[in-house]
Amino acid sequence: MTDLLAARSQMALSLGFHILFSVVGIAMPLLMVIAEWRYLKTGREVFKTLARRWSKGVAILFGVGAVSGTVLSFELGLLWPEFMAWAGPVIGMPFSLEGFAFFLEAIFLGIYLYGWDRVPPKAHLAAGLGVAISGTMSGIFVVSANAWMNTPQGFELGPDGQVLAVNVWEAMFNPAMPTQTLHMTIAAFEAVGFLVAGIHALRLLRDPDNDFHRQALAIALIVGGVAAFLQPLSGDLAAKHLAKHQPVKLAAMEGHWETESGASLLVGGLPDEETETTPYAIHIPKALSFLAYADFDAEVKGLKEFPVEDRPPVTITHLSFQAMVGIGTWLMALGALGALLWWRAGKQLPRQRWFLGLLAASTPLGMLAVEAGWMVTEIGRQPWVIHGIMRTKDAVTPMPNLVGPMTTFALLYLVLGVVVVLLMKRHVFDAPSVEPGEPAGPGERSEEVSHVA
Repeated sequence: MTDLLAARSQMALSLGFHILFSVVGIAMPLLMVIAEWRYLKTGREVFKTLARRWSKGVAILFGVGAVSGTVLSFELGLLWPEFMAWAGPVIGMPFSLEGFAFFLEAIFLGIYLYGWDRVPPKAHLAAGLGVAISGTMSGIFVVSANAWMNTPQGFELGPDGQVLAVNVWEAMFNPAMPTQTLHMTIAAFEAVGFLVAGIHALRLLRDPDNDFHRQALAIALIVGGVAAFLQPLSGDLAAKHLAKHQPVKLAAMEGHWETESGASLLVGGLPDEETETTPYAIHIPKALSFLAYADFDAEVKGLKEFPVEDRPPVTITHLSFQAMVGIGTWLMALGALGALLWWRAGKQLPRQRWFLGLLAASTPLGMLAVEAGWMVTEIGRQPWVIHGIMRTKDAVTPMPNLVGPMTTFALLYLVLGVVVVLLMKRHVFDAPSVEPGEPAGPGERSEEVSHVA
């Protein structure tokens, strides 16, 4: 393994691990706040218990996410010093704002965790909203920095290539920032909504009458379902942005080789970079031209339009994109099915075991789609670390033997992953459905009673 491949692999591993906690930090506080709002509105203890249970999960994942995020910040400087030396003055602002949002999130989370029955109910709910807003803004600031790597602006280049006249606000609000931050934020709510819904659906398969899990499933499914329907709209905006600013990435995502008017959209297929074709794909005539330019006869650039050395790895980019879109379509259909069953049941949460089974089987799919989406974003930008300005091979550290650090960090993430699973199992998944000392409300049963039954 070359040092460049080792550095890229270590960064991919770190990003792939950290993104899981980032999306939870964006979306999970909203579920927590909705549950507490329902408690304040109805007075039912099940919603208070649900909010407290979810807040414990947020706290655990927030702590581990802070650790993995710190590791990432060190890796940027250690593995990619040329990139940081060049880009640091330009994208320092969004990273600074992300740190500010992170500290705000920590403060609000502390108030929320320890403020039960110590601060007024509305103030406590406001603290939860503070967690949700600051967590979302933290993600937006980081993604805006990544968006700049796709559409760099906000600086001038000196005669010897040095950065001059930096405009940090222009850099942060670059052309890719609106679509990329919107797409990622909605993806977080979709992925976490279906993740939580799937977990509680699995519990309902074992205990169909448990009101705790029914209410949890209802909240999560609404959040995930709404996000699933909004995501294609943000994806459409992203496609039109790519057609204008990164046509080679769009061509790689679609496995589109020939420049043509009225270009077909390819569903499936396995790109062959030697023959420069994408066999086994289903062609939808003129659909790619319409999606890219809102014109069925518009010309779409193909991969052959670009030098081979400037093309991203086509096969993995295309397959990752297909996986992301396929999963998103399935989750949208599942959300629509849930809404239909809810309406037919007289606006009651569906009880059909087959539907709960579909939700349970779909538990990890949203997170897999997030990972696939980031693979499209990062691999689709190659061979550039800063599109059109700095190649990835020119940004890596000259330090040799990078396989060693990569292995070490892989073991670190393995340990952290095991710790997270054990903590979540003890404090969230296996905790009683009713907090000690709290009475079970109408229709509610504690886990202990459920097990006896």
